[in-house]
Amino acid sequence: MKRKKRFEREKLRRGIYILPNIFTSLNIFCGFYAVIASIDGKFVAAAIAIIIAGVFDMLDGKIARATKTTSKFGIEYDSLADLISFGLAPGVMMYLWALRPLGRIGWLAAFLFMVCGALRLARFNTQVGRISSSHFVGLPIPAGAGMNAVIVLIFHKLGLQVEYNHVLILVVLYVLAFLMVSNIKYNSFKKPELFKKMNFNVLVTAILILIFIAAQPSIALFILGLTYVLSGPINMIWRHIKPKQEKVETPKIDEQGTTSQ
Repeated sequence: MKRKKRFEREKLRRGIYILPNIFTSLNIFCGFYAVIASIDGKFVAAAIAIIIAGVFDMLDGKIARATKTTSKFGIEYDSLADLISFGLAPGVMMYLWALRPLGRIGWLAAFLFMVCGALRLARFNTQVGRISSSHFVGLPIPAGAGMNAVIVLIFHKLGLQVEYNHVLILVVLYVLAFLMVSNIKYNSFKKPELFKKMNFNVLVTAILILIFIAAQPSIALFILGLTYVLSGPINMIWRHIKPKQEKVETPKIDEQGTTSQ
């Protein structure tokens, strides 16, 4: 009887290990579909597939941690999936959508984005357990890929002509590549306090944001993506300015013990 129960527990545990890897496989599927859709000229479909891949990427990690089935295999498999869905797929999409007329400069920019994403993933894997999980060092590769995807969606939504914005797209790709390999810190939103101490106003704001996304997904996702991408450099600048302000505002104490401004 005990042997049968132990066998059933082991069988269930094997099934749980499979669950997060299924979501990782769906992540790869969306990334591969994004490449195929880009080759066929279906750039909106490719952008949507990359965003859906980001959802699966978020879910596989959450499920693995919730079910305590995190494994070395899962981490490596997830990194390979991310390189395809958030490195190769957006690189191919942006090149075929906007950078092909630029020739060598165009495909080199797409390659740079992909290789910086690979470097970002490699650095992240070596830092697991060594740095705080409350922030990421460098722009996460899913955020970089998602920014590329929402740019495609916002151009399509507003009817903008990509033919007149090749250089702009090129610059954006270079900036995203730099941010991924930089030491700029980005919020990971993994702090338990964010969910335990949520007050009523924050809940209402979150609901309003979800309604905005449902009503105008392209515009809402572009604003959210741009806000997150800019949040890292803005916070870095603020951290450098704040100590200087505190130093200036600190009152000086003279020899008699009185303070002077």
